[in-house]
Amino acid sequence: MAVPIRLQRLYRRFAASTRGVAAIEFAMIAPVLAVMFLASFDGGRAIAAYMKIRAATFALAAITNQYSTIQSTDMTSIVGAAGAVLAPYPSTASNPVITISQITISNKGKATISWSYSQGGTARAQGSAITLPSSSLKVNSTYLILAEVSYTFTPLFGYFTPGSLTFSDNLYVTPRVSNCINYPPESISGCVAG
Repeated sequence: MAVPIRLQRLYRRFAASTRGVAAIEFAMIAPVLAVMFLASFDGGRAIAAYMKIRAATFALAAITNQYSTIQSTDMTSIVGAAGAVLAPYPSTASNPVITISQITISNKGKATISWSYSQGGTARAQGSAITLPSSSLKVNSTYLILAEVSYTFTPLFGYFTPGSLTFSDNLYVTPRVSNCINYPPESISGCVAG
């Protein structure tokens, strides 16, 4: 059966037409662009959350090392201030995990936990050994403050990464106003304040 001439012309005109090509190309590219936009939005939020974790860790260490004795109410305020730095990221009872510990380095260079306090997590065990990340931190007969913050970030859209990301940071500092910091709920033998 022969195709009528009129229909042949219509087919040729349709095949030669370039009108609407941009709309078709855009329709093909739009989903990819949308996914890239959402992934970059989540990626940007993840970077901002990580920077907040770093700032909270610094705040935790900087506030703690200015005390010679920390009472329980002071500790709650210190940890609360570090948690406030994370705003506007949501927090729950277990997120973020904020831990502050004092490390005693003996006259033989052995590092152990003097005291530890944690909100949302488990405090380090008093008297447990700890490995310092650098030999330059290991100065015999001294004390260090270890500030640790961990936060589980959940992307809004899930195109950046499937599931959640856990960001954590830690910072070692020395006590500023005394050689060590007393925390009465956990006694420290040999700590001389002032």
